[in-house]
Amino acid sequence: MKKFIIAAGIAILLSGTSFDCTARTIYVVKRPPAVKVMVKPKRPFARAVWIPGYWAWRSKKFVWVSGFWTKPRPGHIWIPGHWVKKRQGWVWRAGHWKRI
Repeated sequence: MKKFIIAAGIAILLSGTSFDCTARTIYVVKRPPAVKVMVKPKRPFARAVWIPGYWAWRSKKFVWVSGFWTKPRPGHIWIPGHWVKKRQGWVWRAGHWKRI
């Protein structure tokens, strides 16, 4: 078993496969479209939080990702994702829960 684990480790190293978890910043030269004005569906339960839709960059084009209701995280608020203009192009900053 020990030999198998060592052999597998060597194979991974020689394969050139990278397991780097560092996020890569992707710059989009094209300006993102205006946010779509959408009618929120009926709130599914009393304390549901609306996560708004946004334009995502996929396969070299912008694709609309619809908003949705979700269960709130206690002690947090939702900070919506947004596009930020940088010198190199537009960068997506993902939405996230922020502790209050």
